[in-house]
Amino acid sequence: MPADFSDNFIEQNATLHRQIDWKGAFWVASGVPALVLFSIGAIAATVGKPSWLVWMLSISFGFIQAFTYAEIAGLFPHKSGGASIYGAIAWVRYSKFIAPISVWCNWFAWSPVLAIGSGLAAGYILNALFGPDAAINLWQLTLLDLSFIKTGLELRINATFILGAVILLTAFGIQHGGIMRSAKATMILGVTALIPLMLIGLVPILTGDIPHANFFPFAPLAHDAAGKVVDGVWGIEGWKLMAGGLFIAGWSTYGFETAVCYTREFKNPKTDTFKAIFYSGLLCIAVFTLVPFAFQGHLGLGQLITPAGVDAAGLATPAIYDGMLAPDIYSGMGVGAALSEMLGGSKLITVVLVIMLVLALMLAIMTSMAGSSRTIYQASVDGWLPRYLSHVNENGAPTSAMWTDLCFNLILLLMSDYVFILAASNVGYIIFNFLNLNAGWIHRIDRPKWDRPYKAPTILLLMGALLGFVNLAMMGMGADIWGEGTLKTGLLFATLIIPVFMFRHFVQDKGVFPQAMLEDMDLGVDGKGRSSNAGILPYVALAAGVAIVYFFHGL
Repeated sequence: MPADFSDNFIEQNATLHRQIDWKGAFWVASGVPALVLFSIGAIAATVGKPSWLVWMLSISFGFIQAFTYAEIAGLFPHKSGGASIYGAIAWVRYSKFIAPISVWCNWFAWSPVLAIGSGLAAGYILNALFGPDAAINLWQLTLLDLSFIKTGLELRINATFILGAVILLTAFGIQHGGIMRSAKATMILGVTALIPLMLIGLVPILTGDIPHANFFPFAPLAHDAAGKVVDGVWGIEGWKLMAGGLFIAGWSTYGFETAVCYTREFKNPKTDTFKAIFYSGLLCIAVFTLVPFAFQGHLGLGQLITPAGVDAAGLATPAIYDGMLAPDIYSGMGVGAALSEMLGGSKLITVVLVIMLVLALMLAIMTSMAGSSRTIYQASVDGWLPRYLSHVNENGAPTSAMWTDLCFNLILLLMSDYVFILAASNVGYIIFNFLNLNAGWIHRIDRPKWDRPYKAPTILLLMGALLGFVNLAMMGMGADIWGEGTLKTGLLFATLIIPVFMFRHFVQDKGVFPQAMLEDMDLGVDGKGRSSNAGILPYVALAAGVAIVYFFHGL
């Protein structure tokens, strides 16, 4: 392993390059705060007045969890790919099938940022340039009806898809130049894109534009007998909404763990790893606390515009509200216009802000493409995924993994419901977090004498493991409020790694892991590396996790 730090150990064009410090990773990960744009409208329109608290609690959970990820990343400074790669090594001694699930779930949770981000960016641009009734915003070609998965879901080609694909290809071209060019590009984007987010979070607070009535009474969203929105009560339905809000918010707020994806590209991984995730976390705390609070304070819950009724064809039409309950706020497409109103709403401000928000979304896409491609690159190097994914170009960019990401997301970009995509992929993200937060204490038990450049306080390590179970409870109770079948769809996609892993491991590798992976698995406290001191505890944790999801879903 020490030989891996030698510049002459491997030819530079055969592996990732050590070119950045923690500040480079910070800027690459600075796209995470822009993820607030992905679900701020959906959470506000679903949870109601407690939505600001959802974001505050969620980013607090994410910050506590980050300390576990910082520790396990330091154990493997020669690896890229992020927390799922480091956590998989903890689980592989206990089950070679559980370990790749963690890596797979992390990838299919992060990868859809590309499709959702480019789709939202395209929507912002089209809404800014054309009216809602313009032909360019209305035409579409339906390719496949997916209503058997979720009502109204389909694959379609429209202007959003075409413009989103252009945005994706632009991000791919920048990333093709390697991590150094990506870090420089994201630094420029980060400075430009984070300005509007901070302005949005601070201006309403400084001007006092946060009416008390938009936050109280502090009650969940509910509907009366006529279907009108009213203040609910904290019964099972109210807590279900809260759980669903925390579930979907975690997809955004936990995302700064991507800062440890670049350990293999740090000049000094022993010191850079913790700094990257810690300072990224502080940035996220500021954005995920201020922006949702100001957003809700400005918009309010909303007033009834058009009551529910029946159209000319005899079909029921839903009630339409403004404020946080507006349909375009839920979908995310109207968030850009709503945020511009918070800063004055003039035509010039709207245009400038939309441009800056598009750059913020571009930053999120860059962050996701860099992190998710390195996850499946390292998974290929370690023997989890097919060999072709371990190819890198002359700039040290994992281009085969990036092409796979791009093609997968072009398919997702065809889908008509981005909120459903986000929720289904988040099922995988919660599974990944559960497995990796528990990997922290497994590594402590199985590798107590390994060098830890950063060692998390034991209380934070245990709190992280506990939050892994809390996340599962929120998923079980709240996932399906984002569409019937969300939980089942996510769980089904999580199992798709099994045949992929079996092909790589048993067909390509004849049942033997690559030599470097064997070293990571086998180095143990006795120097011979066969100790698995955690015993049955990992299996107990898995069984408890399954039971929690089953119980809370039953509620």
